[in-house]
Amino acid sequence: MATILILTQVYVPDTPAVGQYLHDSAVTLISRGHDVCVLTASRGYENPTRKYPLREIRDEVEIRRIPLTSFGKNSILARLLGGLSLVIQTILRGILSQKFDAILVSTSPPMCSIAALVLSCLRKTPICYWVMDLNPDQIIKLGMLEEGSFPARLMNWLNRRILGRAERIVVLDRHMAGRVQCKRDVASKTAIIPPWPHNSPAEKFEHTANPWRKEQLIGDDCLVMMYSGNHSLANPLDTFLQAALLLQDEDGLCFFFVGGGLGKQEVEAIIERESPRNLRSLPYQPLETLRYSLSAADVHLVSVGNETVGISHSCKIYGAMAAGRPILLLSPKSCYATEIIERHDVGWHVTHGDVGGTVEVLRQIRHTPPDHLVEMGRNAQELVQRHYSRDVLRSRFCDEVEAVLRSSDPTNGMNKLWNAP
Repeated sequence: MATILILTQVYVPDTPAVGQYLHDSAVTLISRGHDVCVLTASRGYENPTRKYPLREIRDEVEIRRIPLTSFGKNSILARLLGGLSLVIQTILRGILSQKFDAILVSTSPPMCSIAALVLSCLRKTPICYWVMDLNPDQIIKLGMLEEGSFPARLMNWLNRRILGRAERIVVLDRHMAGRVQCKRDVASKTAIIPPWPHNSPAEKFEHTANPWRKEQLIGDDCLVMMYSGNHSLANPLDTFLQAALLLQDEDGLCFFFVGGGLGKQEVEAIIERESPRNLRSLPYQPLETLRYSLSAADVHLVSVGNETVGISHSCKIYGAMAAGRPILLLSPKSCYATEIIERHDVGWHVTHGDVGGTVEVLRQIRHTPPDHLVEMGRNAQELVQRHYSRDVLRSRFCDEVEAVLRSSDPTNGMNKLWNAP
């Protein structure tokens, strides 16, 4: 039996997906006989006014939440101060904690890796590093940071140290693996494991038996196009939104944007400005009703940004397929999601900026026989069961964590930390 320390800014019941993925992993590790302790923030990520208990046992996972880690999201300075407070307190608590045998840390936020590095060196403990997105790559592509600036160089320096120090590295797709490899040669200790859906492919709800669809007063003759989850600036939605505006006078086609994130502001602004009758915005749905909201769609919208292939990985495609629904993918021609659509009869593909083409595809979908939509959804569900099921993927991930526990020499911390290009 080993004790695993998880460092993260977000954790259940907070809504961002990374917290649920870490909880799934923690529960699986406990089922394998390990103890798991989580150090995380005490306030909600999307809603900092929401407070969580400072200490809690959830599904046998020990959760210790750290106060004074959020000063709002209105400025970069406020976020930086919150992040620094989280890192400093995490290091202090880690130093004072009882013995732990491994550290699991993800890239949310990137600053948590500082705490992982310090604790790994001081406590002679190996790291499993879960790369869910890459920074400063992402904020550079979004135009929020200059590539050669001091913060960018500092973050890349930190990346090379955590990549060098980690015993095992998990990335989400082959494009991401390539970008990580460009930062440091870590191919021998890198595993590619895509994120799993939180809903089970065994759970499928017909519209007539779906309480969420009834609650939203969705008519039987309405074809629902749904974007569900984080509305990230890295995965723009403007092509979908412009196409929806052009189709607002056509009956029987409606668009639901469910979730949060900075990109949600664009959705809200269009709804306020244009008052389109075919667009609706809803907040994040509780995990216990997620299977109903996902199943309420007829087709799920998924976006992968042109500039962020290999930098971020939109996990919503897996939940949509698990719900037994086809996909309308907005993405460049080369990315992990396009490969799924092209190899399997599970949806359609359009490119960013092609509003006219997107309108035509939406009209095509509107006139697709219902039986064919059902067949495509069945193909998607079977694909999840074969390759992307929650049980299979989280088991593979926990195998990587356990490989860290078997690492041969976790005591050479200072050499592995500093001797990096």
